[in-house]
Amino acid sequence: MNFSKLIPWNIYLKKGVVLLMNILVVGSGGREHALSWKLSQSPKVNKVFTAPGNGGTQNNISIESDDIDGLADFARNNDCFTVVGPEAPLAAGIVDKFNKMNLKIFGPTKKAAQLESSKIWAKNFMKRNEIPTARFEVFDDPKKAKEFVSSINYNVVVKADGLAAGKGVIVCNSTDEAIAAIDTILVKKTFGDAGNQIIIEERIDGIEASFIALSDGNIAIPMASSQDHKRIFDGDTGPNTGGMGAYSPTPVINNTLAKTIQEKIIDKTINAMKSEGFPFQGFLYAGIMIRDGQPYVLEYNVRMGDPECQPIIMRMDFDLYEYLKAGVEGTLSSMPAPNWKEQSAVCVVLASDGYPDSYPKSEEISGLDLTLENTIVFHAGTKIHDGKIISNGGRVLGVTALGNSLQSAISNAYSATEGIQWPHKYFRTDIGKKGLSYL
Repeated sequence: MNFSKLIPWNIYLKKGVVLLMNILVVGSGGREHALSWKLSQSPKVNKVFTAPGNGGTQNNISIESDDIDGLADFARNNDCFTVVGPEAPLAAGIVDKFNKMNLKIFGPTKKAAQLESSKIWAKNFMKRNEIPTARFEVFDDPKKAKEFVSSINYNVVVKADGLAAGKGVIVCNSTDEAIAAIDTILVKKTFGDAGNQIIIEERIDGIEASFIALSDGNIAIPMASSQDHKRIFDGDTGPNTGGMGAYSPTPVINNTLAKTIQEKIIDKTINAMKSEGFPFQGFLYAGIMIRDGQPYVLEYNVRMGDPECQPIIMRMDFDLYEYLKAGVEGTLSSMPAPNWKEQSAVCVVLASDGYPDSYPKSEEISGLDLTLENTIVFHAGTKIHDGKIISNGGRVLGVTALGNSLQSAISNAYSATEGIQWPHKYFRTDIGKKGLSYL
């Protein structure tokens, strides 16, 4: 008989000592490495598994993040509390599967995940619930879409409806660029079925920032503010990527603006999702554009951002597991406000040259044994081969450092990048600099 099944879900006995559940982190990126690293520090956690993990994570399990049945079996057999990193398994219904099996898992259901899995659904949700966002139109016919952009007198953003790994958004500076974007998504099918429909929305120019909250379906507790750098090249030029770096906190969001975002966007979203029958439990990420002091939602994500997760995790001065557990149990209202280190944190993404298009893989990475105070190298696109760490993706590493100021955090992160080398290493040189102009 398995005696662990006879005691509460969140504890089991081992040699007479009470230990909390094992943790299963689903995913293989820098976000998942950061989550695993932080959760392993909890005195109430026994062991953290990562599936499938990467070259930097410990206790890797050879189960892909889309193998929901395999993940559920592993979680059940190893008494795991599961935390889902990427959006794809959430959109596929991993939480629904785990809930049916009475397995504890932190993340939104498939229906609640529509906030990210369908930009059209999310925009209509915002419209009917009066959550501030840009005006928009929906198209599946390229001819009608081109006629529309030719008839308006403002610049637009063209978005694929479905999941596109953060790359399905094309910001346009002219009608010709908008027409080209329509061809890219609807005609050339660059993003596959994710681009069967598109949104054409008014381009709101302003300052972009990320606002992430942790919700139990009833309330949402804000995480530290952050700012991502989506474009591949310095100065925010070039195509969108999954994110080339981030820092936290951002001076773009002051206390007054944070309160406005919490009340007008986060709280309204959580309350509306509950009233519509899709309670949202998990990390709710609002990509915010600030224009004339007012926030507008550019997009929702239904998980921690990547790379925003890395600097946010570095600044956490609390037991993350306790808050995720409360999120699953619906008891966040009983938790104190989380504490944050006063220091700034900066994550510089080291990528493979050529990303977000084609890029080389399987290049040996050197310099990872260097240790610098207040600096962590979170792995993303890496794997171990013949005892060596090699590149295995577009975004390879996230060098993340603390500093007593934003400038010192920037300096510390970039100093740490110098000793890490592989033949096609690429990174932006201006991560965090736009935040300095607001200090």
